[in-house]
Amino acid sequence: MGIAQARFPVVPPMKTIGFLSFGHWTPQPGSHVRTAADALLQSVELAVAAEELGADGAYFRVHHFARQLASPFPLLTAVGARTSRIEIGTGVIDMRYENPLYFAETAGAADLIAGGRLQLGISRGSPEQVVDGWRYFGYEPAEGETDADLGRRHAEVLLEALEGEGFAELNPRPMFPNPPGLLRIEPHAPGLRERIWWGSGSNATGVWAARLGMNLQSSTLKDDETGEPFHVQQRKQIEVYRQAWAEAGHESEPRVSVSRSIFALTSDLDRAYFGASGASRDHVGMLDERTRAIFGRSYAAEPDVLVEQLRADEAIQAADTLLLTVPNQLGVDYNAHVLESILTHVAPALGWR
Repeated sequence: MGIAQARFPVVPPMKTIGFLSFGHWTPQPGSHVRTAADALLQSVELAVAAEELGADGAYFRVHHFARQLASPFPLLTAVGARTSRIEIGTGVIDMRYENPLYFAETAGAADLIAGGRLQLGISRGSPEQVVDGWRYFGYEPAEGETDADLGRRHAEVLLEALEGEGFAELNPRPMFPNPPGLLRIEPHAPGLRERIWWGSGSNATGVWAARLGMNLQSSTLKDDETGEPFHVQQRKQIEVYRQAWAEAGHESEPRVSVSRSIFALTSDLDRAYFGASGASRDHVGMLDERTRAIFGRSYAAEPDVLVEQLRADEAIQAADTLLLTVPNQLGVDYNAHVLESILTHVAPALGWR
């Protein structure tokens, strides 16, 4: 061991740790979230609790035609008004359903209210509750496009709009005074363009996102491209993404998040809920007619065991941001306990805190 190594040992990297909620609700016995109002209001309260506990982010999934969180910007705005420090984000918004210019307006307003804390995950989408649901929202792929192409095209228009450059021709008789030149989308949120993430399910789309200068969100499933364990494939996805980012010549450093279901068993209630899932493993299945996908395992164990399991997860180690998927129907208090257990019993032992 050299002198430098002896004096300056390698320190595990700190991690940004947040939660990711799907915002399920159901009027069934045992659910603490029985209505859409419950899902929305409890999402705000969980974000407030997470900030108080020292977590770094509150992220929300977006699904249409489902009893889950859908339109994200009213929720993000409410969270932004009730918090002051944590990142506020999505994981992810399906761009097949979005008008990218209206998206830029509403996102800009929400980001300004939050003081520049939005971290918006977008993607081309995944299989939904209805057939071609984006058609009901008024969007159609162009001739020769797939629905995935539609989502990526909308994403590219959004990125251009968020640059803040003017593109719309000025009315010679406008209702209000305007600055000279072409007009841009308002309100403009400075820096939001650099806080857009792409939810990638394959190595190829990770490379595409890197070239466009988007951060990377990789969730608990991806295309099964090599047959290796999920965390190994995901780590390799992160590596090719970062290589593509460097080759694109971007000046800033990219961010990478992975999401996991992780439960530290510190109480009898934890063991009752999740003790039986401690031997979880990866699963492989068909995401649609053409795509073979691998679904990553969940983790549930006593804190000391959990630390060793997470240390062996190559993708978690490679990412700078970890999003903990929460069982939101168990209520705000229990989910705050889940977050506190990770932040208190697990993160410090792994050098993340």
